[in-house]
Order: sequence, then C-alpha cells, then structure tokens
Amino acid sequence: MQFEIDVMTTLVATIVVLLIGRLLIARVALLQRYNIPEPVVGGLLAAAAITAARAGLGAEITFDMSLQAPLMLAFFATIGLSADVRTLLRGGRSVVVFLLVVVVMLALQNIVGVAAAWGLDLHPLTGLLAGSITMSGGHGTGAAYATRFADVDNLQGAMELAMACATFGLVLGGIVGGPVAQRLIARHKLAPAQGEGGAKDAVPGEIAAATRRTLSPETFAETLLLIVLCIVAGRTIAALLDGAWLTLPAFVWTLMTGVVLRNLLTLTGLRRVDDATVDLLGTVSLSLFLAMALIALRLWELVSLALPILLILTAQLTVVALYTTFVTFRVMGRDYDAAVMAAGHCGFGMGATPTAIANMQAVTARYGQSRQAFLIIPIVGAFLIDITNALIIQGFLALPMFGL
Repeated sequence: MQFEIDVMTTLVATIVVLLIGRLLIARVALLQRYNIPEPVVGGLLAAAAITAARAGLGAEITFDMSLQAPLMLAFFATIGLSADVRTLLRGGRSVVVFLLVVVVMLALQNIVGVAAAWGLDLHPLTGLLAGSITMSGGHGTGAAYATRFADVDNLQGAMELAMACATFGLVLGGIVGGPVAQRLIARHKLAPAQGEGGAKDAVPGEIAAATRRTLSPETFAETLLLIVLCIVAGRTIAALLDGAWLTLPAFVWTLMTGVVLRNLLTLTGLRRVDDATVDLLGTVSLSLFLAMALIALRLWELVSLALPILLILTAQLTVVALYTTFVTFRVMGRDYDAAVMAAGHCGFGMGATPTAIANMQAVTARYGQSRQAFLIIPIVGAFLIDITNALIIQGFLALPMFGL
C-alpha cells in the first residue's frame, strides 16, 4: 500500500509529533535527565511507527518535504539576524580557539573513517563518506561529494551510503549531546555563571515568561520579510557561485545575509530588529525542521547498512563522545559554558547545526543560560565549519591513496 502525504498534512503531522515529544519529555524522567530535544523524541517515535507499519502491513508512507528546506533556511536566517557584530567581536578569541578544536576533530573523523575502511578492505573514499563529509557536513555535503565520487570515481552506492551515514549522524547527534553535557555538569558540579540565571530564565531561542510580550502584526510582518529576504538572497548567491572552486551551501549565504542585514539596520538606525520575534520564529523553524527530517527517516536503510559501515559509524560516534568530553570541554574552559558547548559540538559533529542548537536548548532549559555557547556554536557550526571542512576534505583527496 502506497500513501502519499501532501504538504499541509505533512505539516500537521510534524506539529503533532512535536507536541507528542513535549508530552513524553514532561512525563518520562529519563528523557528529562539526559536533555533529549523534543523533535528528536517525537520524530524518532514517529519514524519507528512508520517503519513498523512498513514491515507489518506493507504500508509505504511518503511525505511531501517541500517545506523542509525553507524551514532550515529560515532558522539560519534568524541566527544571522540575531548576530549583532558588537556581540560577535566579544567572542573573538573563544571563536578562534573553538574553531581550532573543531578543525582537529574534522581531521580525526577522516583519519578514523579512512583507517577503518582500509582495515575492513573497503575503498578509502567510503571512509571519507563516513567521515567528516557526512558526520560534520550532513546530508547536503554528503550528497555533493557522493555525486562526485559516483560520477568521477565510479563508487557504487555512494549516494545511498552518504544519505544513510548522514541520517545516522543526525539521529545519534541529537541523542548523545544531552547525556555528555549532563555527565560533565554532574561530575564537575557546574552551574551557570553569576548573572546568567537559572533554568526558569530565558534560553537562546526561547522567550522567558517574565519578558514575553504580545507580538504585534507589524513586528511579525517585518521580521518575516527580513527572513524571506535572507532566504532569497542566500539561494541566489549559492546558485550564482555554483561550480566555483569552493562551493558553500545556500544556508551559509542565508546566515551571512542575515548578519549583514541586522548590522546594517543597527548601524544606520533605520530599523530595530525585534529580537523577541526573531527568537520565536527561529525556534519554531528549528523545531519543525528537525521533526520533519526525523519523521521522514527511513530507519530500514540504517538497519540494512552493511556491518563494516556500521562499525565505522560506531567508531565515529565513540570518537565524538570522547573528544567532546576530554578535549572540547577542557580546552573551552572546563566550566558550565564548556559543557553546553560540548553538547552542541556533539550535535554538529555528528549531524547538523540545528541538532547542536536543539541539544543546547534542552540542556540550558534545565540548568540555565549559556550566552557564550549560543554565541560561539552558531558562528562555527553554521558558517566556519563548512569552509574548513571543504578545505580539509580537499586536503585528504590530494593524498596519493585516492589517486585524485
């Protein structure tokens, strides 16, 4: 039986999944303890139900994912629109230090992937696809390189492998980040810095009840206009630069457009960007994007992965968990902010920046704010990592073993 779900019904299902995730977290202490994000809880439950329906009833359910890409771009637009250049400059040294931490892990992911592929008698390009290409690059980077490896190097099943690896990372990145942070916070008895507030205060991406105000149609329309402008500009720039020596995905240009718009409006005094509305729309976009991505998971493709690939991905998961615990946390200061950044690093080190933000929202909603983490992670995870990852991948491809 084939069921094709239209775009509006897909949106309804996504919202229901989010509400179910919130309900389960409120009632299951284990989910609260390990700070698992709502979209991950509800989305995985829905994906499991769809997989069971396919296995037991032969029902093939296909969702119309037309809104997924715009939702992702809208989220990155809000990240850019929240980035006041004066605030970015305050994070200068920490951004550089964290970027160096990330660069080392990108190289380590490729070393682990290629070494494991070599040990399992697989093509080294398979190891790269199961390395930083999909682990830190996600589905977009994975699809781009899989196409290249299939067309130029005749690597069979490259696209299926890339999508399965990226999906594995997306799921596990949203699961492992919370427990890593919880363990660090409990073990080192960490708490937010003075003035950051407790768990009842606002966390980035959410608006505290004490400061929440009724959103006017004017501010909503103005903010929505800015977001749409960022999306259109990001897509246009990405299309114009397609095929350049260093191709960046549309979401990077969308984020950069948001940064430019925010600071032009601030410096010229033409208009004040309404942060409350930006936060609201950003949170909604992020939650819907993640839930939508997870309900469309084809879990049976993960199960059908060959044992060697599962071994490589398990090794990558272990490396990320250990690296964020013993390197990211220590280098970034061994404090509460560093623990939150470790959760975020798990998110985009295994899957995507939206997962990183969701991880940190779940942690800070319980323990309290971490403005430093929400300043540094989006800058590196949504922008700088794509540039550095592309350079590192090109460096590995230049090695004699690849013959490229």
